[in-house]
Amino acid sequence: QVQLVESGGGLVQPGGSLRLSCAASGFTFNNFAMSWYRQPPGKERELVATITSAGDNTNYADSMKGRFTISRDNAQNTVYLQMNSLKPEDTAVYYCNARRRLGIRKYDYWGQGTQVTVSS
Repeated sequence: QVQLVESGGGLVQPGGSLRLSCAASGFTFNNFAMSWYRQPPGKERELVATITSAGDNTNYADSMKGRFTISRDNAQNTVYLQMNSLKPEDTAVYYCNARRRLGIRKYDYWGQGTQVTVSS
C-alpha cells in the first residue's frame, strides 16, 4: 500500500523556519521524482519544489527560490522541505508528491497534507 505521510507543519512567526518531512512507503522511492506542492486558503494547488530521483537536480517556484530547500534521503525513503524566512503568504496546506513515468504509464501519489500557518 502506497503511503506518503507529511509531518513538521505548524504555526510559525514571520521570518521563522520550519522543516517538513514526507515519509514514503509501498513503492520504490528512489525511482520517483519527489515534489512539494502547496494550496493556500481559497487558491489552487501550486508547485513548490521538485527533486529528481537521484537527488542530483532540484527546481523551485520563483517565489520560493533562496528561501526553501528540497532534499531527499533515499536510504530513509524521506523527502524534506526546509523553509526559511517564512512569510504570511506561505500559509498553506503542503503536500508531498511522488511521480514517475514508465513508458506510457504514469504513477502519481499524494500525501494527505500538513498545515503551515505563518502568523504573528
